[in-house]
Formats: sequence, C-alpha cells, structure tokens
Amino acid sequence: MSTFVRFEHGGRTAFGLVNSSEVQELSGGLFDAPTPAGKVHSLDSLKLLAPVVPSKILAVGLNYRSHLGNRPEPANPEIFYKPVTSLQNPNEPIVLPPDAQDVHFEGELVIVIGKTLRNASRDEAAAAVFGVTCGNDVSDRNWQRGPNADRQWWRAKGCDTFAPLGPWIVTGIEYDDLALATRVNGETLQQQRTSDLIFRVPETLSFISRYVTLTPGDLLYTGTPGNTKAMKSGDVVEIEIQNIGVLRNPVK
Repeated sequence: MSTFVRFEHGGRTAFGLVNSSEVQELSGGLFDAPTPAGKVHSLDSLKLLAPVVPSKILAVGLNYRSHLGNRPEPANPEIFYKPVTSLQNPNEPIVLPPDAQDVHFEGELVIVIGKTLRNASRDEAAAAVFGVTCGNDVSDRNWQRGPNADRQWWRAKGCDTFAPLGPWIVTGIEYDDLALATRVNGETLQQQRTSDLIFRVPETLSFISRYVTLTPGDLLYTGTPGNTKAMKSGDVVEIEIQNIGVLRNPVK
C-alpha cells in the first residue's frame, strides 16, 4: 500500500509519497515511475491539492440501491461527466453560486485510472485501476430535477468547486468493501459500504471503455449512497472512507 499526494510548496507543485507525518517529494509524473527528488517535507507544512489533474471526470448515478428510492434499478451504469474545472482541493471551500437553491453533498469512492483503457474486459479494467481516493459529487437538486431543471447537468453537477477530491490517492488496497461515511458539522448523514454498489468498478470501467477511451489520471466517481441534504454557508463537509482518509471542505 502506498499513499500519494499532490502538493504546493514554495511556489512549486509536485507529487509526494506519504510516510506517516512526512512526505518524500517525487520527480516526474505520477504514472511514469516517479523517483525520489531528495527532499522530505513535513505533511503539515504542505498545501494539499486535488491529488491528480485528469483529462476527464466521469461519474455514476443511481449506483446504490439505498439512493434509488422508488426509481427502478438501471440496466447499465448511468454515466455523466463533470468538468475538470469543478475540481476542488482538500480543505478549500465548496462555493455555492448566488442563485443556487438546493446544493447537496454526495460522498463517494473515486477511482483513479492508471492505464489506457479501450474496449477493455472486466479483468483488464480491474488491472488498470491505479488507486482510490475520496470525492464529493456536489449537486444542485433544483437545477438537476426541479420544476425548471436544465436538460443537461452541466451546472447542477459541474459548477466550479463541485468536485472536491482527496486528500490523497491510496494504492494497493481492496476497495470493494470499504466503509464510507459523510458528515456535516460532525453529524453522520451517509453511511454505507462500497460492497453495496450496484455496478462494481471493473464492470463500470469496462462499459465506459466501449465508448470512451480512459487514460492515466482519469477519474470515476462511483456513486453516492442513501439520502443527501442541502448544505449552507458555514457548514463543514467530511467524506471519510476506510483505509483511505478524510476529505474535508468548508462551504461558503
């Protein structure tokens, strides 16, 4: 198991390997066999960034039975895009647009792709997973499905800061049965295990790769469980996933 961060320090951006409270700075890209750069930093001294900058972000809707309500179970993974500009760093704010009326949290396991996938089998898809991290698929329900909803989810799920990610990427762990919890101001509002996903990760990635080529660094937000609630300015949202960590963002 390894834990990788992307950070800013002294005006520079780099990747690092976490070892307890220290970070060993790395040279090169995360997917190009990075090597130690000869510098070690205190984790507390670094500004953590979203741990990867993908070429694209895909997400799965309606992927936990507990989130379906009265809606039927989908026949295939329900895939949508979030723009790369919606990424937000750990500890930085989710910014509510002035005219947004009903913006909800959605705590999710996020998959980081490590190899190019095109027309992949499930086994090939599973082998292409680089690691996992925590994500929040922030969503405005009014723009998504209100009385005057947009035809597309471009702003319901794609506004700036609507894709918090991090705090780091963990590799080499089994992610099929991890406890996921979302807390707002310390109160647990979502709690489920990733074993309850309707479409497992290899199946979803294989399905996507029939139509869209996935490349190293691309992200898959895997879906959110249970019920969600609106956030307000001043709230603090935490997504915690077992063996990964806690993604924390204030709301303003």
